[in-house]
Order: sequence, then structure tokens, then C-alpha cells
Amino acid sequence: MTHPIRPFIVTHRLVFTLAAPMTLAYLTTPLLGVVDTAVVGRLGEAFMIGGLAVGAILVDVIFTTFNFLRSGTTGLTAQAYGREDETEIQATLLRSLIIGVASGIILLMLTPLLLSLGLYLMEPSETVAIATQQYVLIRMLGAPVTLGNYALLGWFIGLGRTRTGLLLQIVLNGSNIILSIFLGLHLSLGIKGVAAATVMSELLAFLLGLLICYPFFKCSARPSWQRLLDRAALWRFANLNFDIMLRSFALLFAFAFFTTQGAYLGEQTLAANAVLMNFFMLASYFLDGLTSAAEQLAGRAIGANYRDGFMRSLKLTLGWNTVMASLLAMMLWFLGEPMIALITTLESVQMEAAQYLLLVALLPLTGVLAFQMDGIFIGATWSRDMSLMMLVSLGVYLVTWWWLRDLANNGLWLALHVFLLVRGLTLSARLPVRIRQTFSQTE
Repeated sequence: MTHPIRPFIVTHRLVFTLAAPMTLAYLTTPLLGVVDTAVVGRLGEAFMIGGLAVGAILVDVIFTTFNFLRSGTTGLTAQAYGREDETEIQATLLRSLIIGVASGIILLMLTPLLLSLGLYLMEPSETVAIATQQYVLIRMLGAPVTLGNYALLGWFIGLGRTRTGLLLQIVLNGSNIILSIFLGLHLSLGIKGVAAATVMSELLAFLLGLLICYPFFKCSARPSWQRLLDRAALWRFANLNFDIMLRSFALLFAFAFFTTQGAYLGEQTLAANAVLMNFFMLASYFLDGLTSAAEQLAGRAIGANYRDGFMRSLKLTLGWNTVMASLLAMMLWFLGEPMIALITTLESVQMEAAQYLLLVALLPLTGVLAFQMDGIFIGATWSRDMSLMMLVSLGVYLVTWWWLRDLANNGLWLALHVFLLVRGLTLSARLPVRIRQTFSQTE
């Protein structure tokens, strides 16, 4: 099928208009974790902090499995937006919402089983397990709206309305912080209050998102049930989501492996790595903002059949990602030791962490291409390449660690660098072929 070319102007200002709000949105997320930990920590019971930590890990693993709702919806929406297909824009959101809410209901019913499995694998103490149960059972009540929020956020990013995405994240995390303090401390509900606060804030953000998106739904372009349940569209969405899910699992395994190997090297090394991993996560929040811009622009260009727009989007987002990564690397190198001291007061951990500071500071530069290519491939919905190249990169990562295991923790960090480099390079190698295939089919 031949699609007409729909040119649009890609500028530096457009890139930053898309990237800046999502960068701020992503940066609000770690603040929430700090507040929740502080609220529970003021209760004076160590097992409550442990219960929150274990419960948060379990919930994050469960919900991370469904990150495809955000990424997949972004790519499909951006392409429909580029084609100026109002009906498909609406259909994409409705399909994603239906799948998200239905999946959330299924997760809610499976919560006792998932909780039992998680506690069996993590083996916390009895008191920590009780606190974990209290947290998870309440948190999972919000599963349908949590996954619905993934769909809404992906849809707004796909439309290029990242300011709306920022608004929803501010409402979500801001109300969560306020409610956590009120319920957890003021009403003395503790870990139950923290969990209930998250559920209530997720519901508030979901309702606000629905209210904001309603005016976008034009009656003249409203999709029929036949269009919504179109087998080809659902099959494409399912394949896209499976590939993104596989990629997410591989990524989770890579970081879980990193943590596990650090634990084998001793408590000091494990603690130092945990401190330093916060630096990488901070850098990733900044780079993820530009990744969101790449997702929207790449998807829009493909939908618009506009090869020049795709190439310029690739060039601009890669350029600014590299600048951002360079600034982050310098910041981590020059401010690394004061940041370590801010996170931990244990001198032994500070000294251990300082040994690996250069390796950590270079991670943004090593990973910049991987972040960039993730955005391009998500927006283009080239998900099969993403999952396959992630598996290749994971294999190289494990082999590299094996070769460098005699270097102990230095070898572990070097293996992580190789993992990020291979992710970026393998996807880059697939890019020319994909560009030729995509635009030759649509021209």
C-alpha cells in the first residue's frame, strides 16, 4: 500500500519541546521512593523498611512486565499521527486501555499466587514477609488503573503532548507524596497507608488522563467495534508487546545478574555498587527524556512516509543525547565523591565506591547509543530487532563477565559497559536495512 508523503519540520526546538517535559517527569519518580522510605522509616521499625523494599521490588517486577503498554502505544500512536489517521489514533488508545485494564484485573486475581512466589524466591524474614504482604495486597488493588496509566502516558507521548505526560506524572507522584505523608504518618497507617496512597494517586491520575483525552475523540472519527477488534491490528499489537516484554525481561536479568555478582564479592562491594548504580539511574532519567523525543519523531516520520524527517530526527536526537551524556559524565566524575558521601556516611563504603567512580562516570557515554536506538526502534515499532539484539547483547555481556571475572568488581563494571555498547552497536547495524525496507515499501 502506497502512503502519501506528509512533510513536517524537525527542529532543535521541537526536540527539546518533546524531551524536556518527559525528563522532568522521569525525575519525579525517585523522589517518591525517597519519601515512602522516609515515611516508613519514621515508624522506628526496621522490618517495616524491609517490607517496603521487598514489596516495592515485587510490584515493580510485575508492572515492568507490562511496560510494553507504554512503549507500544507510543510507537503505534506516533505512526497514526504521522499518517493523520484520526480513527486509528483513537483505536490505538482504546485497544491499549482495554488490554491494560483487563490485564490489571487478571493480575489482581493472581496477586496471592504472585505474592507467594515472590516471597518464596526472596526469602525475607517472617516479620518482613508480613509487612510485604500488607503492602503488596493493597498496591495490587490499583493494578487496572496503573496499567491504564501506562496506556495513557504512551498515547500522549505518541501525539507529541509530552507536557500533558509531565502533568499526569506530577499529579501522580505529587498526590502520592502528600497522601503517603498524610495516611502513613498523620493517620499512623504506616506501610498500609503508603500502599493505599499509591493506589489512590494512580486512580486520580487515571481519571485526569481520561478527562484530558476525551476532547481528542472526534465523533466523526470514532472507531467501530470492528475496527477496534481488527485481527491484523490486534496481532501486530500482540507481537509488538511480546517483543518489548522479552526485551524488558532480558534487561531485568542483566541488572539482577550484576547485583547478584556484586553480592558474591562481599557486603562492602554490594553496598558500593548499590550507591553507584544510583548515579547510572540518575543519568538514565535525563537520557530517557530525549529517548521519548526520538520515539515520537521516528514514529511520526514513518507514519508520514517522510524519510528526510526520519533522518533529521535521528541526527538531532543523537546529537543532543551525546551532548547530554557528555555533561552527565563530567558531572558524575567531578561531583561523584560528594554525591557518594551524601548517599552513605559509611567511610568504608565511600572508599570502596570511589575506586569505581571513573567506570561509572563513563556509563552515560557508553550507553548513549543504546538509549538513542531504543527510542528510534520503539517509535518505528521495529520490536523484533530490539528483542533479538537485546538477547545478543545479554549473551556478550555474560561472556565478557566470564572472561573478566578475575578482575572482580572492575570486571563486572567493564562487562556492563560492553553490554551497553553492544546494545547500541547491534541496533545501529540493523538501522540502514530497516530504513531501506520501511521507506521503500511506503513510497
